[in-house]
Amino acid sequence: MTHQGSNHHRPASHNRIKAAPTGGGVRARRNGIHHHQQEKIDSQNNILKKSGEATLQSTNREWDCGIPIPELSLRSCTCLVAILSLFCYLNSCCGDFVFDDAEAVLSNKDIKPETPISELFQDDFWGERIVKNHSHKSYRPLTVLSFRLNYILSGGYHPFGFHLTNVILHSFISVFSLRIFSVIFSDAHSRLEAEKRQHQCQTFPAPRASLLCSLLFTVHPIHTESVAGIVGRADLLSTVFFFLSFYVYVAALQKDASHSLLKLSCSILCCAASMLCKEQGITALGVCIIYDIIVNCQVDILQVFQRFLIQTKSHAPGHPKWLPGLVTRLFVVSLCALVLLVGRFIIMGSGPPPFQPSDNPASFADGFLTRVTNYNFIYALNLWLLIFPHWLCFDWSMGCVSLIQSATDIRLLAPIALWVLLACLIYRCVVGQPSHNKRVLTMALAFLIIPFLPASNLFLRVGFVIAERVLYLPSLGFCMLLTLLINKISCSPVSKRAVRGLLVVLMACYIGRCIQRNQDWMTEEKLYKAGLDVCPQNAKVHYNIGKNAADRGNLEEAITYYRQALSLNPVYDQAMNNLANLLKDQGRLTEAEKLLQKAVQIKPQFAAAWMNLGIVQAVIKKYTDAEQSYKTALFHRPRYADCYFNLGNMYLELHRDNEALGAWLNATSFQSDHAQAWSNAVVHLESLGRYETAILVAKEAMKHVPQEPSIYFGLGNVLGKEGRYQEAEENFLKAIRLNPMMANYHGNLGVLYHRWGKFSEARKHYLSALELVPESDNVRENLKKLEQTMAKKKTKKHTRN
Repeated sequence: MTHQGSNHHRPASHNRIKAAPTGGGVRARRNGIHHHQQEKIDSQNNILKKSGEATLQSTNREWDCGIPIPELSLRSCTCLVAILSLFCYLNSCCGDFVFDDAEAVLSNKDIKPETPISELFQDDFWGERIVKNHSHKSYRPLTVLSFRLNYILSGGYHPFGFHLTNVILHSFISVFSLRIFSVIFSDAHSRLEAEKRQHQCQTFPAPRASLLCSLLFTVHPIHTESVAGIVGRADLLSTVFFFLSFYVYVAALQKDASHSLLKLSCSILCCAASMLCKEQGITALGVCIIYDIIVNCQVDILQVFQRFLIQTKSHAPGHPKWLPGLVTRLFVVSLCALVLLVGRFIIMGSGPPPFQPSDNPASFADGFLTRVTNYNFIYALNLWLLIFPHWLCFDWSMGCVSLIQSATDIRLLAPIALWVLLACLIYRCVVGQPSHNKRVLTMALAFLIIPFLPASNLFLRVGFVIAERVLYLPSLGFCMLLTLLINKISCSPVSKRAVRGLLVVLMACYIGRCIQRNQDWMTEEKLYKAGLDVCPQNAKVHYNIGKNAADRGNLEEAITYYRQALSLNPVYDQAMNNLANLLKDQGRLTEAEKLLQKAVQIKPQFAAAWMNLGIVQAVIKKYTDAEQSYKTALFHRPRYADCYFNLGNMYLELHRDNEALGAWLNATSFQSDHAQAWSNAVVHLESLGRYETAILVAKEAMKHVPQEPSIYFGLGNVLGKEGRYQEAEENFLKAIRLNPMMANYHGNLGVLYHRWGKFSEARKHYLSALELVPESDNVRENLKKLEQTMAKKKTKKHTRN
């Protein structure tokens, strides 16, 4: 096949190094000292020319013909990958909201349609203002926007729609990866010709390698956290835009590509979008640069270094034709990457997030060597999870991976093995004649390493030890390496049959592990119990099991797991807070107070613990201390609605009526759907005789919590006292329709009918109240009075007759 050169490629004919200009002095030197050197240069150029011709000849056959899988059309491969992806992950659609989904989705005000869109771009991933000190600093507004769309389309917090979106996104990524792998595995010089064949209904470039790599990526169990966990949406969306950025960049490099500048701009915009889904997206530009240098321009790093030395000694002028274009693109891409990074740091505002040593012990370790050693051990563990994805856990923090602090620790072999392996791979990328295999190997390492850099602790401290979700993109590089290995060893019919059998077993194991791991992500109880099998020394695993048990009402089990978490991590402030709440509910107030005091001592900015300490102190009548605890909580979290609500309850107990009302109204101003605060305000205004104000507050509350029965009940009481029986009846009946199991709703409606003279309706609701609460003396007394009144009325009627 005839080679079509371009400014972006380095043809063999351009590999010659230009000689120095002729002249007397120069000729004498060439005939003397540099004669042997010039022969060496000519010899190198002949080698390069032959290498280029060999490369062109290799395009006449398929590079991946040794891979023992059938060669299929792009349409067939697309269908196969899509079906396999759905088969692996459709069972995850039956899952619930688990782990981080509660905070990122269920508790995130930015998900709800009533929150202005502008708020999404001011808040972090968890709904907190990103400029605040306690913010997690994860800026992912496009991911949050996708959650909002799910909320609108699903009609609320229905997990099926959220999970289905994740499954569809993974299927799309898996199908798109066919194109990405085809671009990388096919030779840059022959791609245009191969794409012409594709339009003629023939196969697409590198069909076997691309299909195998896509299949491995599709079913790799390391992806279960990103797909089965709704919060993993960030990784999926980021990967979609990452792929688009890379694919458009490659299109901009084609010889006959029109509007190359426009395509380059689109690539950078896609990278920015990927970054707005998850910070990892910025690495797309790094991968694009590597592709441009290694594959598009086919730069051989070792030869560039050698030529630099030769040209420096001989003063030989000239440069390849592709160099100006490459330099221009690298400058533009690097400048845009710098702008994106600076913009990201400006958005972050107050600085990096405030992580604790339990989140990432290695980054807080004493001594530079200790930190470096443990970082490399963690890198080795990440690679091991890609190789053997059986040991999966939802959280790897705290005691899951203990620090290496001794030179005799056998775990040191892991980072040593990692760097030996990397050194061998890098050696293969650098040393030897330029070849297609070297370029593909380099791209595989680029996809493996570059997207992992933001999670490596090299630039910023991260809040985790290992996170399987951050391996979603790097797994592309791992699958490419595995495909290269399979292509290498499938060199004979016997080895092909053996490799084919191993591939069947590997794919079956991957698919089975995916389906099994999806089952773990169905409920929090299953997820946390599965984590306990992998990381029994992880205090957070015990904490989450305890929290889940408390949510299910199993308080003794919850207390046991919270205490176990504290035994593994004695300074675990969140476990102290939750355990104290359970002990408070059991009346063990002294122990609860001590735990909360210790929690706020460990973490002085822990607003929830300060509030809970105030609640306990109020119960044991330490009102001055309680007020100070509440105010400290509000100092650390000024818009803390629950804290204002509890402060109002304490003021009510102290008969500080106006302060109580002000605290409840503050709670509703910061959280408009705080139904208890609205209800308390209405009831309190009624008790103060401020009926008109109570009516106004109740009607305002109905705008924000239209399905809250206590508001209608409170308004019914106020209207009844004002003699507006018809309106009162309507509100009582609405409250009963919303919650027919509340005895006092029926009882008070009975009182209304009693006063109104509708005795039969009053008797009916008195009896309904007694069915729900038979021991209610007040209702029984009212019923007795009603029956006496009805009896007297009946007697008078008979007397008249």
